[in-house]
Amino acid sequence: MTDIATAGAYALGDRIVKRMGYGAMQLAGPGVFGPPKDPAEALAVLRAAIAQGVNHIDTSDYYGPYVVNQAIREALSPYPDDLTLVTKLGARRGDDGSWLPWNEPADLVQGVEDNLRNLSVEALDVVNLRIMGDTHGPSEGSIADKLAVLADQQKKGKIRHLGLSNATSKQVTEARAVAPIVCVQNMYNLANRGDDALIDELAALGIAYVPFFPLGGFFPLQAETLSQVAGELGATPLQVALAWLLQRSPNILLIPGTSSRAHLAENLAAAKLKLPADALAKLETIAAPKA
Repeated sequence: MTDIATAGAYALGDRIVKRMGYGAMQLAGPGVFGPPKDPAEALAVLRAAIAQGVNHIDTSDYYGPYVVNQAIREALSPYPDDLTLVTKLGARRGDDGSWLPWNEPADLVQGVEDNLRNLSVEALDVVNLRIMGDTHGPSEGSIADKLAVLADQQKKGKIRHLGLSNATSKQVTEARAVAPIVCVQNMYNLANRGDDALIDELAALGIAYVPFFPLGGFFPLQAETLSQVAGELGATPLQVALAWLLQRSPNILLIPGTSSRAHLAENLAAAKLKLPADALAKLETIAAPKA
């Protein structure tokens, strides 16, 4: 069994989760749309993740849509007592696989009910409000009214904790005036470090930061540097990128995704990789210049 305990743990609401988790997005078909290519392997990956110590799974009903949450239910229900499932609301999939906003009050309430049914739980551990802007990254704009809908669902006992996805620092501040926020999920990696200040801000508040796309946006020269460091350490580039994130800040929780058990084991092994000072110095050159 792969031991991921060396990565440590962090609070996610009233739960303590291991910092190396699992993102279920890749269990859907191509483009995160349609059923898994290999349904049996999808179930096996989920069960292997739990067997290897994962107790934090990130998902959404718009992965598929629906099929990923249904796979989680089939593979893992009844769920282990220490498992925390984190889902997202605020978007839906078009018939052509497009990603569309779905964040009117009635949409969000329906999304809560859909997630409860598809995951077969009485309450959702954590729900992230996915903020759909005009770009792929965060964009400013008030989110108080939308979060208030989810806060009302929380008061009704259908949601335990709330988080944000694709959020700015200003939106985090606005959200915390509406309800407690336990996590923020944004794109962040060695090459895209626009959230450096936000990570430190959240760490001071005891709020988890969950980066997605750990290898997203790398240029060839940056990838060459990462590969060089990985070769020197006898690791894969993704393992190095994940290990760097774990060492970046103690409030960072990782959710690398995969649809294969072999790749799952490689990802989880990154929790045991300690990057020495010389490797960290080389990796620091990868960061894109700040605007």
